[in-house]
Amino acid sequence: MHVTIETRSPVEAAVDLLALPLVALDPAHWRLPPRVAAIDHAAGGRIAQAVAAGDFKGKRGETLLIHPQSTLPAKRLLLIGLGEEAALGSDGWRDTAALALQGAQQRRCQRVALLVPSSRRSKPAALAQALAEGAVLASYRFDRYRSKKNGAQVAQLALLLERGSDVRAARAGAASGVVLAECQNLARDLSNEPPNALPPVALAREAEKAARAAGVQVRVLAPAELRKRGFGALLAVARGSANEPRVIVLEHGAAPRGAKKATRGARRPTVCLVGKGVCFDSGGLSLKPSTSMTTMKHDMSGGAAVIAAVCAAARLRLPLHLVGIVGAVENMPSGTAYRPDDIVTSLSGQTIEISNTDAEGRLVLADTLHFARTEFAPAAIIDLATLTGACSVALGKWAAAIVGNNEPLAERMLAAGEASGERYWRLPLWDVHREFMRGQVADLKQTGGRDGGTITASAFLAHFVGDTPWIHLDIASVANTEKGSALQPAGATGFGVRSLLELLRGWSTLKL
Repeated sequence: MHVTIETRSPVEAAVDLLALPLVALDPAHWRLPPRVAAIDHAAGGRIAQAVAAGDFKGKRGETLLIHPQSTLPAKRLLLIGLGEEAALGSDGWRDTAALALQGAQQRRCQRVALLVPSSRRSKPAALAQALAEGAVLASYRFDRYRSKKNGAQVAQLALLLERGSDVRAARAGAASGVVLAECQNLARDLSNEPPNALPPVALAREAEKAARAAGVQVRVLAPAELRKRGFGALLAVARGSANEPRVIVLEHGAAPRGAKKATRGARRPTVCLVGKGVCFDSGGLSLKPSTSMTTMKHDMSGGAAVIAAVCAAARLRLPLHLVGIVGAVENMPSGTAYRPDDIVTSLSGQTIEISNTDAEGRLVLADTLHFARTEFAPAAIIDLATLTGACSVALGKWAAAIVGNNEPLAERMLAAGEASGERYWRLPLWDVHREFMRGQVADLKQTGGRDGGTITASAFLAHFVGDTPWIHLDIASVANTEKGSALQPAGATGFGVRSLLELLRGWSTLKL
């Protein structure tokens, strides 16, 4: 879908559908905004008639389709309620664009225009970015395995600004919004793929394909190199599967090979994103109930978000050395699978006593976190993982958890979540949690029991990051959804891409 920013009069817009967002209207003293009033006049008063009849009140999420039956070039008008203006944030604008796209797609409209209201609360760039994000996210369909596709797609969306608006800023914002949403859709695609189509080798291949398109450097570590380096925890998880593991390393902003090292003042900060890439999780020998396996293709959602975020950073040309690391494995039961009571030696040299083979994600992260810290000496590490069911118990489907060892980084991540519409909640990490994860027959125990499961899993991970500023994002509760909406169809959400980019774009102002 092509998104453009225009300042032409909406009365002149020859489109299949013209979307008109309106704030909540006072039943006794309502008045249409001037540009909407001009459209209404050209449409023979159909909008005013609908409002006067009580058919449209401007409540958030409310829609009403009107056929102008006049000389107005637009074939259809779609009124979209914004609710109270004081409560309208970036989420509201994303939802508005999504409702416009949903209405257009339901009616097989190809050309759509959306009237961008004047807003005292949102700058043109932020407003255009949110609208573009909402439109591109709403256009997403995962129907490649359906013999009958899910209908026509909108080819063109014009965002119609008032004359005199900052068009340059709006165009920059819309361009950013398109990139972020397209990359989030990439993460959705990867996570939605069935596990037979996306084992670790195929995930690595898809990462290479996306990286090449975005101008990102990529290398893939195969089993021989993983064994040589000592990825003992990750390889233990992979042992039960016929599908070989891979570790995927993506780099944006790295100095070209052979180039002289930059001086300390000119050196770009290095940030590592680490993603759990368990392409299918059966639970291993600690087998999951059958009803708990049906969404386990999404257990690599953290890895998908990391791949997409690095590609987005490259497309937006962020001035960072950004490294994405994904440990891609399958966790399957077999005669070669790792067992409860096994002791494995991680890449860091620390030994781990296995208590539950269904707690495999933390083993994959143990090795990839240590690899990130020792291979790249980053300024900070951020990991994303569908790590614990306890996170869903604690936060439901409404937020991801943040746990970490650096207060400024955690607080900035919370703010990035609020700004991007991806909500997080902070959980503590105390010394007592770290000590609790020390083992009796090995250096560490793998699990800490039911109490505080998200925190104890994070405390386990803390033993592999050393003093490096680090936060862990447990996205288990938000990585996929069974209930769809205009913005988010059922399935993978691609959660984390927008908030990570919001954080990374402001990295220069973050003092760790």
